[in-house]
Amino acid sequence: MQPTVSVVLPVYNCPDYVGQAIDCILAQSYTDFELIVIDDGSTDETPGILSRYSDPRMQVFTQRNCGLAGTLNRGISLARGRYIARQDQDDVSFPTRLERQVAFLNAHSSCALVGTWAEIWRENEKTGRVHAHPDGNDRLKLELLLNNPFVHSSVMIRKDVLDRVGAYCTDRSRQPPEDFELWSRIAREHEIANIPQILHAYREVEGSMSRAGPSPFVDHLVKICAENISWAAGSSTVDPQATNIAALAHNAPHLLQGVPDFPAMRDLFRRATTRITKDGQLIRDAESRLTTLRYRFWENRYGVGWKRHIFQAARSAVRLLRAI
Repeated sequence: MQPTVSVVLPVYNCPDYVGQAIDCILAQSYTDFELIVIDDGSTDETPGILSRYSDPRMQVFTQRNCGLAGTLNRGISLARGRYIARQDQDDVSFPTRLERQVAFLNAHSSCALVGTWAEIWRENEKTGRVHAHPDGNDRLKLELLLNNPFVHSSVMIRKDVLDRVGAYCTDRSRQPPEDFELWSRIAREHEIANIPQILHAYREVEGSMSRAGPSPFVDHLVKICAENISWAAGSSTVDPQATNIAALAHNAPHLLQGVPDFPAMRDLFRRATTRITKDGQLIRDAESRLTTLRYRFWENRYGVGWKRHIFQAARSAVRLLRAI
Protein backbone atom coordinates (compact mmCIF):
# COMPACT_ATOMS: atom_id res chain seq x y z
CA MET A 1 0.00 0.00 0.00
CA GLN A 2 1.38 3.39 -0.97
CA PRO A 3 1.96 5.89 1.85
CA THR A 4 0.46 9.36 1.77
CA VAL A 5 3.75 11.10 2.65
CA SER A 6 7.31 10.41 1.57
CA VAL A 7 9.86 12.05 3.86
CA VAL A 8 13.17 12.63 2.05
CA LEU A 9 16.23 12.92 4.30
CA PRO A 10 19.65 13.36 2.64
CA VAL A 11 22.64 12.55 4.84
CA TYR A 12 26.34 13.29 4.64
CA ASN A 13 28.79 12.98 7.56
CA CYS A 14 26.45 13.98 10.38
CA PRO A 15 26.90 11.51 13.25
CA ASP A 16 26.04 14.06 15.95
CA TYR A 17 22.53 14.88 14.79
CA VAL A 18 21.27 12.39 12.19
CA GLY A 19 19.83 10.08 14.85
CA GLN A 20 17.71 12.88 16.24
CA ALA A 21 16.55 13.82 12.73
CA ILE A 22 15.43 10.24 12.06
CA ASP A 23 13.87 9.77 15.50
CA CYS A 24 11.74 12.91 15.20
CA ILE A 25 10.15 11.57 12.01
CA LEU A 26 9.56 8.08 13.36
CA ALA A 27 7.84 9.68 16.39
CA GLN A 28 5.39 11.78 14.34
CA SER A 29 1.71 11.71 15.35
CA TYR A 30 0.91 11.13 11.67
CA THR A 31 2.01 7.61 10.78
CA ASP A 32 1.09 7.09 7.11
CA PHE A 33 4.53 7.87 5.72
CA GLU A 34 7.72 6.36 4.38
CA LEU A 35 11.13 7.72 5.36
CA ILE A 36 13.68 7.71 2.55
CA VAL A 37 17.21 8.24 3.89
CA ILE A 38 19.96 8.66 1.31
CA ASP A 39 23.56 8.52 2.48
CA ASP A 40 25.45 10.70 0.01
CA GLY A 41 28.82 8.97 0.41
CA SER A 42 29.49 9.54 4.12
CA THR A 43 33.08 8.80 5.18
CA ASP A 44 32.66 8.75 8.98
CA GLU A 45 30.54 6.76 11.43
CA THR A 46 27.23 7.96 9.95
CA PRO A 47 26.57 4.70 7.99
CA GLY A 48 26.88 2.72 11.22
CA ILE A 49 24.26 4.90 12.88
CA LEU A 50 21.88 4.40 9.96
CA SER A 51 22.33 0.63 10.12
CA ARG A 52 20.92 0.50 13.66
CA TYR A 53 17.38 1.30 12.52
CA SER A 54 14.90 -1.43 11.62
CA ASP A 55 11.61 0.49 11.40
CA PRO A 56 9.74 -0.88 8.33
CA ARG A 57 8.72 2.64 7.31
CA MET A 58 12.38 3.61 6.81
CA GLN A 59 14.57 2.77 3.82
CA VAL A 60 18.28 3.61 3.58
CA PHE A 61 20.04 4.06 0.25
CA THR A 62 23.72 4.73 -0.32
CA GLN A 63 25.49 6.40 -3.23
CA ARG A 64 28.66 8.14 -4.27
CA ASN A 65 28.74 11.76 -3.19
CA CYS A 66 26.82 13.94 -5.64
CA GLY A 67 25.70 16.91 -3.53
CA LEU A 68 22.45 18.05 -2.00
CA ALA A 69 20.35 18.80 -5.10
CA GLY A 70 21.15 15.51 -6.82
CA THR A 71 20.53 13.56 -3.63
CA LEU A 72 17.15 15.22 -3.12
CA ASN A 73 16.17 14.43 -6.69
CA ARG A 74 17.00 10.77 -6.18
CA GLY A 75 14.85 10.75 -3.07
CA ILE A 76 11.95 12.29 -4.99
CA SER A 77 12.33 9.71 -7.76
CA LEU A 78 12.09 6.92 -5.17
CA ALA A 79 9.11 8.44 -3.36
CA ARG A 80 5.75 6.69 -3.56
CA GLY A 81 3.75 9.21 -1.54
CA ARG A 82 1.31 11.85 -2.73
CA TYR A 83 3.17 14.45 -0.68
CA ILE A 84 6.94 14.96 -0.38
CA ALA A 85 8.15 16.21 3.01
CA ARG A 86 11.69 17.47 3.53
CA GLN A 87 13.80 16.74 6.57
CA ASP A 88 17.41 17.85 7.03
CA GLN A 89 20.00 15.71 8.79
CA ASP A 90 20.60 18.30 11.51
CA ASP A 91 17.08 19.71 12.03
CA VAL A 92 14.16 18.53 14.15
CA SER A 93 10.47 18.21 13.26
CA PHE A 94 8.09 18.49 16.19
CA PRO A 95 5.57 15.65 16.67
CA THR A 96 2.54 17.16 14.92
CA ARG A 97 4.36 18.65 11.94
CA LEU A 98 3.35 16.07 9.31
CA GLU A 99 -0.19 15.83 10.68
CA ARG A 100 -0.73 19.59 10.40
CA GLN A 101 0.74 19.82 6.91
CA VAL A 102 -1.22 16.88 5.51
CA ALA A 103 -4.43 18.36 6.94
CA PHE A 104 -3.58 21.72 5.37
CA LEU A 105 -2.88 20.34 1.90
CA ASN A 106 -5.98 18.13 2.06
CA ALA A 107 -8.06 21.21 2.86
CA HIS A 108 -6.40 23.52 0.29
CA SER A 109 -6.34 21.74 -3.05
CA SER A 110 -4.91 24.76 -4.89
CA CYS A 111 -1.85 24.95 -2.62
CA ALA A 112 1.23 23.14 -3.93
CA LEU A 113 3.75 23.82 -1.16
CA VAL A 114 3.41 24.48 2.56
CA GLY A 115 6.13 25.21 5.09
CA THR A 116 6.05 26.02 8.80
CA TRP A 117 7.61 28.41 11.25
CA ALA A 118 10.77 27.16 12.96
CA GLU A 119 12.77 27.77 16.10
CA ILE A 120 16.44 28.52 15.52
CA TRP A 121 18.94 26.47 17.48
CA ARG A 122 22.67 27.03 17.63
CA GLU A 123 24.04 23.50 17.87
CA ASN A 124 21.95 22.22 20.83
CA GLU A 125 21.07 25.58 22.33
CA LYS A 126 17.82 27.43 21.66
CA THR A 127 18.59 30.97 20.56
CA GLY A 128 15.16 32.49 21.19
CA ARG A 129 15.00 33.44 17.53
CA VAL A 130 12.31 32.16 15.18
CA HIS A 131 11.90 31.92 11.43
CA ALA A 132 8.37 33.37 11.32
CA HIS A 133 7.89 33.89 7.60
CA PRO A 134 4.66 35.20 6.01
CA ASP A 135 1.89 32.65 5.63
CA GLY A 136 -0.51 33.94 2.91
CA ASN A 137 -0.11 33.27 -0.81
CA ASP A 138 0.10 36.89 -2.01
CA ARG A 139 2.51 38.01 0.69
CA LEU A 140 4.73 34.98 0.09
CA LYS A 141 4.86 35.62 -3.65
CA LEU A 142 5.81 39.24 -2.98
CA GLU A 143 8.51 38.03 -0.60
CA LEU A 144 9.89 35.70 -3.29
CA LEU A 145 10.73 38.79 -5.34
CA LEU A 146 13.44 39.63 -2.83
CA ASN A 147 14.15 36.60 -0.66
CA ASN A 148 13.38 33.03 0.38
CA PRO A 149 10.37 32.88 2.76
CA PHE A 150 10.53 29.15 3.52
CA VAL A 151 12.54 26.99 5.91
CA HIS A 152 13.70 24.32 3.49
CA SER A 153 13.62 21.44 5.95
CA SER A 154 10.04 22.27 6.96
CA VAL A 155 8.31 22.11 3.57
CA MET A 156 5.81 19.62 2.19
CA ILE A 157 5.13 19.58 -1.58
CA ARG A 158 2.65 17.81 -3.81
CA LYS A 159 4.46 15.11 -5.77
CA ASP A 160 2.43 15.72 -8.94
CA VAL A 161 3.50 19.37 -8.91
CA LEU A 162 7.16 18.34 -8.86
CA ASP A 163 6.45 15.98 -11.75
CA ARG A 164 5.15 18.97 -13.75
CA VAL A 165 7.53 21.80 -12.86
CA GLY A 166 10.62 19.65 -12.31
CA ALA A 167 12.62 18.85 -9.19
CA TYR A 168 15.73 20.57 -7.80
CA CYS A 169 18.04 22.27 -10.28
CA THR A 170 21.52 20.69 -10.43
CA ASP A 171 23.00 23.40 -12.66
CA ARG A 172 25.98 24.72 -10.67
CA SER A 173 25.38 28.22 -12.02
CA ARG A 174 22.01 28.26 -10.25
CA GLN A 175 22.58 26.44 -6.97
CA PRO A 176 22.76 26.91 -4.17
CA PRO A 177 20.12 28.11 -3.31
CA GLU A 178 18.48 25.08 -4.90
CA ASP A 179 15.46 25.41 -2.62
CA PHE A 180 14.72 29.06 -3.51
CA GLU A 181 15.08 28.26 -7.20
CA LEU A 182 12.50 25.46 -6.90
CA TRP A 183 10.04 27.50 -4.80
CA SER A 184 10.22 30.24 -7.43
CA ARG A 185 9.22 27.85 -10.22
CA ILE A 186 6.40 26.35 -8.17
CA ALA A 187 5.00 29.76 -7.19
CA ARG A 188 4.66 30.85 -10.81
CA GLU A 189 1.98 28.21 -11.36
CA HIS A 190 0.52 27.43 -7.93
CA GLU A 191 -0.47 28.83 -4.57
CA ILE A 192 1.97 28.52 -1.68
CA ALA A 193 1.65 28.85 2.09
CA ASN A 194 3.28 28.61 5.49
CA ILE A 195 1.53 27.32 8.59
CA PRO A 196 2.09 30.11 11.14
CA GLN A 197 3.01 27.71 13.93
CA ILE A 198 6.40 26.56 15.22
CA LEU A 199 6.44 22.94 14.08
CA HIS A 200 10.16 22.62 13.35
CA ALA A 201 13.61 23.46 14.67
CA TYR A 202 16.28 24.80 12.31
CA ARG A 203 19.77 24.11 13.61
CA GLU A 204 22.68 26.39 12.76
CA VAL A 205 25.66 24.05 12.39
CA GLU A 206 29.07 24.75 10.93
CA GLY A 207 29.84 22.52 7.95
CA SER A 208 26.29 21.21 7.48
CA MET A 209 25.34 19.51 4.23
CA SER A 210 23.75 22.68 2.85
CA ARG A 211 26.76 24.87 3.68
CA ALA A 212 29.72 22.63 2.92
CA GLY A 213 32.44 24.23 0.79
CA PRO A 214 32.72 27.68 -0.82
CA SER A 215 29.65 28.94 -2.63
CA PRO A 216 28.73 32.03 -4.68
CA PHE A 217 25.40 31.96 -2.86
CA VAL A 218 24.61 35.68 -3.05
CA ASP A 219 25.34 35.89 -6.78
CA HIS A 220 22.88 33.07 -7.46
CA LEU A 221 20.34 34.57 -5.07
CA VAL A 222 20.45 37.91 -6.91
CA LYS A 223 20.07 36.13 -10.26
CA ILE A 224 16.96 34.24 -9.15
CA CYS A 225 15.40 37.31 -7.50
CA ALA A 226 15.95 39.30 -10.71
CA GLU A 227 14.25 36.53 -12.67
CA ASN A 228 11.33 36.54 -10.25
CA ILE A 229 10.88 40.32 -10.44
CA SER A 230 11.10 40.33 -14.23
CA TRP A 231 8.66 37.43 -14.57
CA ALA A 232 6.17 39.01 -12.17
CA ALA A 233 6.39 42.28 -14.13
CA GLY A 234 5.50 40.43 -17.33
CA SER A 235 8.94 40.49 -18.96
CA SER A 236 10.21 37.48 -20.89
CA THR A 237 13.84 38.47 -20.23
CA VAL A 238 15.67 39.66 -17.13
CA ASP A 239 15.37 43.44 -16.85
CA PRO A 240 18.65 45.14 -15.79
CA GLN A 241 16.70 47.19 -13.24
CA ALA A 242 15.39 43.95 -11.73
CA THR A 243 19.00 42.89 -11.26
CA ASN A 244 19.70 46.25 -9.61
CA ILE A 245 16.78 45.83 -7.20
CA ALA A 246 18.00 42.36 -6.24
CA ALA A 247 21.62 43.48 -5.95
CA LEU A 248 20.66 46.30 -3.57
CA ALA A 249 18.40 43.98 -1.57
CA HIS A 250 21.30 41.60 -0.96
CA ASN A 251 24.07 44.17 -0.59
CA ALA A 252 25.84 43.04 -3.75
CA PRO A 253 27.08 46.27 -5.39
CA HIS A 254 29.39 44.26 -7.68
CA LEU A 255 26.27 43.02 -9.50
CA LEU A 256 24.76 46.45 -10.20
CA GLN A 257 24.06 47.11 -13.88
CA GLY A 258 25.40 50.65 -14.16
CA VAL A 259 23.99 53.41 -11.95
CA PRO A 260 20.61 52.36 -10.53
CA ASP A 261 17.70 54.11 -12.26
CA PHE A 262 15.36 54.46 -9.31
CA PRO A 263 12.31 55.76 -11.22
CA ALA A 264 12.62 52.82 -13.65
CA MET A 265 13.15 50.43 -10.74
CA ARG A 266 10.04 51.79 -9.02
CA ASP A 267 7.91 51.38 -12.16
CA LEU A 268 9.18 47.85 -12.75
CA PHE A 269 8.63 46.82 -9.15
CA ARG A 270 5.14 48.28 -9.13
CA ARG A 271 4.23 46.29 -12.25
CA ALA A 272 5.51 43.17 -10.53
CA THR A 273 3.66 43.72 -7.27
CA THR A 274 0.34 44.72 -8.85
CA ARG A 275 0.34 41.60 -11.03
CA ILE A 276 0.76 39.47 -7.90
CA THR A 277 -1.83 41.10 -5.66
CA LYS A 278 -4.60 43.69 -5.61
CA ASP A 279 -4.20 44.27 -1.88
CA GLY A 280 -3.24 47.93 -1.59
CA GLN A 281 -1.55 47.53 1.79
CA LEU A 282 0.65 44.69 0.57
CA ILE A 283 1.63 46.75 -2.47
CA ARG A 284 2.50 49.75 -0.28
CA ASP A 285 4.52 47.54 2.07
CA ALA A 286 6.48 46.12 -0.86
CA GLU A 287 7.16 49.55 -2.33
CA SER A 288 8.34 50.87 1.02
CA ARG A 289 11.03 48.18 0.94
CA LEU A 290 12.21 49.55 -2.40
CA THR A 291 12.35 53.04 -0.89
CA THR A 292 14.49 51.65 1.93
CA LEU A 293 16.87 50.14 -0.63
CA ARG A 294 17.14 53.53 -2.32
CA TYR A 295 18.07 55.25 0.94
CA ARG A 296 20.57 52.52 1.74
CA PHE A 297 22.24 52.97 -1.66
CA TRP A 298 22.71 56.71 -1.15
CA GLU A 299 23.94 56.22 2.40
CA ASN A 300 26.51 53.66 1.24
CA ARG A 301 27.68 56.03 -1.47
CA TYR A 302 27.63 59.34 0.40
CA GLY A 303 27.32 58.41 4.06
CA VAL A 304 24.47 59.01 6.47
CA GLY A 305 24.46 62.71 5.58
CA TRP A 306 23.62 62.06 1.91
CA LYS A 307 20.50 64.24 2.01
CA ARG A 308 22.56 67.21 3.17
CA HIS A 309 25.08 66.62 0.35
CA ILE A 310 22.30 66.51 -2.24
CA PHE A 311 20.72 69.68 -0.81
CA GLN A 312 24.06 71.50 -0.93
CA ALA A 313 24.65 70.35 -4.51
CA ALA A 314 21.18 71.53 -5.52
CA ARG A 315 21.72 74.91 -3.85
CA SER A 316 25.06 75.31 -5.62
CA ALA A 317 23.40 74.50 -8.94
CA VAL A 318 20.72 77.15 -8.32
CA ARG A 319 23.38 79.74 -7.53
CA LEU A 320 25.26 78.84 -10.69
CA LEU A 321 22.13 79.22 -12.82
CA ARG A 322 21.40 82.60 -11.27
CA ALA A 323 24.92 83.75 -12.03
CA ILE A 324 24.64 82.89 -15.73
